[in-house]
Amino acid sequence: MEKRLTRSDTVFLLLFIFMLICAIGAFFYGVQVGTNRTEAKHADAVKAQEEASKTFTAYHQTYLVSFYHTIYLPNRDFQSAWFKAMNDLQTGKGTSDPAATIKDLGKLAEDKYDAVANQSMPESSPLLKEAHENVLKSLKLFSQAAKSFQSKANALKGNVLMDELGKDANFAEAKNYALLAQKGFYDSIVKWNESFTLDLKGLDLLASDKLSLADWGKLNLNLKNAYLAQLLVKDKQFQPFTPQDLAERIDETIKSDQAKKMNADSVPQLAELLIGTGAVRSGDFLNGKAKYYTDEPLPQLPFFTN
Repeated sequence: MEKRLTRSDTVFLLLFIFMLICAIGAFFYGVQVGTNRTEAKHADAVKAQEEASKTFTAYHQTYLVSFYHTIYLPNRDFQSAWFKAMNDLQTGKGTSDPAATIKDLGKLAEDKYDAVANQSMPESSPLLKEAHENVLKSLKLFSQAAKSFQSKANALKGNVLMDELGKDANFAEAKNYALLAQKGFYDSIVKWNESFTLDLKGLDLLASDKLSLADWGKLNLNLKNAYLAQLLVKDKQFQPFTPQDLAERIDETIKSDQAKKMNADSVPQLAELLIGTGAVRSGDFLNGKAKYYTDEPLPQLPFFTN
């Protein structure tokens, strides 16, 4: 005679079967969750690699070098002529015909515009493309402003002439576009740096209006240059030196404890003091490179090497 299950045995058996089903369900659920997480991590990794690849392609050193030689240098040649002419006009040396000097500058700006206009930057490099466009705008405005100013140049002398040049709206706008172009180029160098340093330290500090001297020390040279290029735009400082020249002077002033004696507690304040006192000169970076920047990850651009 078969033994019938008691009520408690039946309940126990049902509970056992229920728990077994739950365990199996939990197992497969865990497998699915784990699979989804693994796939998500893989997708994130792939996306990060793709983004890095895009940045690398867009701001490869080849593009930076091309921009330097075909766009930056022609514009730089004009700027060098501009600053020399401004110095000659202010001091009265080397020119007795201001109108002719202004005319020559306008012609040079026009020639450089034609040379740069024949160049191009890829759509995949928006910062370089925009910098190119700003160079063209700057040179065009310099040329137009020179033509409109030429007629009254000889009627003004010395400091009066320089004051009028400084107040001219077209020249001011031309300088602003030149500064914006410079900023775009140095921002592109940061993008190049990011292409092989995914977690570039200090990027968030570039947005600081009053970067402290302590935070300045956390930046590599590419970030310092980008910060200063941005600062020069903000302060409308169209100068003959490069951002790296200013960076070198700031580093030298901080390391020699001169910044404390100048009561400067932020980079913008220190930069203003150095520029205002004429303490920054073209070539300062190369003079101090061996002392401060031997281990910096710099692209192979001539203004970093010679």
